[in-house]
Amino acid sequence: MEGVVIFLIIAVVVIVVLIVLGALLFGGLRTSLMFTVHSREAVIVERFGKFRRVAQAGLNFKAPFIDNTTRPISLRVQQLEVNIESKTKDNVFVTVPVAVQYVIKEEMVVDAYYKLSNPEAQIRSYVFDTVRSALSGLELDQAFESKDDIAYSVEQTLSTRMADFGFSIINTLVQDISPDSRVRDSMNSINAAQRDRVAAQSLAEADKIKRVTQAEAEAESKRLQGEGVAAQRKAIALGIAEQYEMLRKVGIENTAEQLLLMTQYFDTMQDVARNGRSNVLYLPSNPGSVSSMGEEIRTAMLQAQAAHEADKDGEADEARISAEQLREQEQERAERKRAEAEHRSRDAQREAQRSADNTPPWAHPGSGNQG
Repeated sequence: MEGVVIFLIIAVVVIVVLIVLGALLFGGLRTSLMFTVHSREAVIVERFGKFRRVAQAGLNFKAPFIDNTTRPISLRVQQLEVNIESKTKDNVFVTVPVAVQYVIKEEMVVDAYYKLSNPEAQIRSYVFDTVRSALSGLELDQAFESKDDIAYSVEQTLSTRMADFGFSIINTLVQDISPDSRVRDSMNSINAAQRDRVAAQSLAEADKIKRVTQAEAEAESKRLQGEGVAAQRKAIALGIAEQYEMLRKVGIENTAEQLLLMTQYFDTMQDVARNGRSNVLYLPSNPGSVSSMGEEIRTAMLQAQAAHEADKDGEADEARISAEQLREQEQERAERKRAEAEHRSRDAQREAQRSADNTPPWAHPGSGNQG
């Protein structure tokens, strides 16, 4: 029984000794003999508060009770977010978030640890100073356009100032320039008004082009229509002239004009009846109206023929006189024909009266009873 108790006491003592040794060796205390450093980190070993050396990644040794280790110093790329509120040249307050990416140089870990008491605060101060100096000379629109220039200026300033302290500036990013919400609304309204003005100008220009194009098209259409009408009239005139010559060749000379006019008249009547949209058509009720219309057309044709002959001979006055003479001859001829028609009509009436007077009494019904 006593042996068991002695064994238990020895086991407990061994365990306690092992725990104490482990704490002394690997506990990270001042009395520890060994310590480890992770990758991309560095630890400074001090002896009685004085710099001794820089411990790199892996297993490291130090003198217990004499040497002390600092907190691990990261050698990775770190990012610091800085939000800066400043005023532009045109008195607009803006918020500028800046991201600074930096790293501690391995060969300058001692300077980075001992020279700066609070590196992040000092980096913030440099960023504030640089950004505010840049924005004070720029208007709001220029600040938006110069965002990359501001980032480059901040990066150059930090690289120059922080290089002496063991910090290397990798990149500086000006993420945004955010004015007040009311300023943004005003800017949006101005941009919307400008875009509306540009849109209105574009629509007006398009409408102008459309109207000009339509006017040019209408002018071209009317020109072509006039040429078509002129060609049509020319073809009709040539056709009438050819028909007139054909009638003259076959011996129909005196009544050729009347025949052509009547033919054109009835062709026109047929075309109006076929293609006309009106339901009512007023036409002359007697042949005399058609005859007078034919006289006028024939006179116009004679005048045109006389003018054409005058143009060929260079004697316009004589052509005008001959045209008037032709018209007078035509009028005399028409008067003569009208007088002959009236004379024949009166002769026919007298013959009818004479025949009625020479009728025997038995030819009149009821005459015998009266006797």
